[in-house]
Amino acid sequence: MPDNDPDIRIRLAAVEHLKRASVADIVTADDLTQGFLLDGQRFPFINPQRGIFIPAAMRYLLSVRTVFPASGRRYAFMGTDPAAADNRWLREAMEAQIPIIYLLGVAPQRYTPIWPAYIADWSASDLKARLAFAPPTSAEVDDGVPTASERRYGLRLVRQRLHQATFREAVLTAYGSRCAVSGLPEPRLLDAAHIIVDSNEELGQPVVTNGLPLSKIHHAAFDANLIGIDPDFRIHVADQLLAMHDGPMLEQGLKALAGRIIRLPHRRADHPDRDPLAQRFSQFQLNT
Repeated sequence: MPDNDPDIRIRLAAVEHLKRASVADIVTADDLTQGFLLDGQRFPFINPQRGIFIPAAMRYLLSVRTVFPASGRRYAFMGTDPAAADNRWLREAMEAQIPIIYLLGVAPQRYTPIWPAYIADWSASDLKARLAFAPPTSAEVDDGVPTASERRYGLRLVRQRLHQATFREAVLTAYGSRCAVSGLPEPRLLDAAHIIVDSNEELGQPVVTNGLPLSKIHHAAFDANLIGIDPDFRIHVADQLLAMHDGPMLEQGLKALAGRIIRLPHRRADHPDRDPLAQRFSQFQLNT
């Protein structure tokens, strides 16, 4: 596309807006429908009734959206006619090597935006298109589809992001979007902390019982073994913190937690697994 193509300005403005609007790599369906402003004109990211979308002012596809659970790299055609408008837009994006925004469903009405994605293959016989991913770019539009090595790296990043996003959504949902330690109810200030890093946990298969929703300060303290949680869900505070005296944040936000029981999910099946807690608590004890 030439540098003065309006598609480029709209596409890059969309990407920059998503970076600002996303919280922990998540945007909502309302965010996507509301869209963004450019030169006084509002552009939505999606058509709520369709999975792919081209704004009226653009020539090529802007976004492809999956429902939850995300369907991966293959995108099924709309209907059985390869020449239908939606399916033709996919082919045109492939032929022109246009970078698009891929919106992966990680929970109902919640998405992780992936940029840049490309239509790498379009099959009239299979009635499917295949997507490829490149490492994230800055405010640029790539000159072409990624190389094989870039695709492998891009796919790995996408899998990691999708796993992190689905894990966070599942953990926060189980705990009512409150910090398990402090009860803080603001999701934008919460992380989903792994109790232990599980290398065998399948990407895209979040294990709620190996997670805790923690505010950012409590997540940092947990990772640094300054607070620990034993297999009976009781909070412990490291001796070095207990020995310090430095204002209400330390006194009320950390030291006062000692001896408390964490907030637990309503569903017993979502309670933290005691075995990972015991393993992690032994690390805490070695560092105190």
